[in-house]
Amino acid sequence: MKSLHSLTFLLLVIGGLNWLLVGLFGWDVGQLFGGMDAWISRLIYILVGLSAIVEIVQHKNNCKNCEKPMRSGHSA
Repeated sequence: MKSLHSLTFLLLVIGGLNWLLVGLFGWDVGQLFGGMDAWISRLIYILVGLSAIVEIVQHKNNCKNCEKPMRSGHSA
């Protein structure tokens, strides 16, 4: 399961960096592969989206911060 988490995390990083490039420069990494009409670009977008779903479902099991109980009161 750890390898699935590593793969999905890597794909989410790739997707996030792609959105950063789109936002800053209007440039989509998928254009390298022929744009949205190319099957490889669509496959990458699908895999990034599926990775997000996997991470949402498995987040509680993978996140060490979610294991810690929340403290009430003010943080220092």
